[in-house]
Amino acid sequence: MRDKTDDSHPQDFMELLSDSDIDARLPALGPAWRREGDSIVAELECEDFAAAVALVNRIAAEAELANHHPDILIHGYRHLRITLSTHAAGGLTQPDFALASAITAL
Repeated sequence: MRDKTDDSHPQDFMELLSDSDIDARLPALGPAWRREGDSIVAELECEDFAAAVALVNRIAAEAELANHHPDILIHGYRHLRITLSTHAAGGLTQPDFALASAITAL
C-alpha cells in the first residue's frame, strides 16, 4: 500500500485527460486495462471466490488512501471487473490512472 503521507487530493488533478493523454497512459497499466468510453476497465481472474474477495479488500484499501473509488463487480465467482472514472469531472483524470496503477501493482 502507498504511504498516506501524500497530501495530494483527487480534486487537485480533476482536469480531464485528452484522448491522446489517455492513449499514451493506457499501455503502462498492462494488458488487463482497456478504455470503455469515459472509463478505464480491467477484467481480472482470481484463483477462487475467496481470492477475489481478498483482492477487492486490497483494492478498497488503496482506494481509501487515494480517496478515489472504483466500481467493482465480482462475477462468475472468481472474476472481477474494475471500472475507474472521475464522475465529478465527467471522464478520465490523473487519479484514475494513479489508482489503476496501484491496483495493477497489487
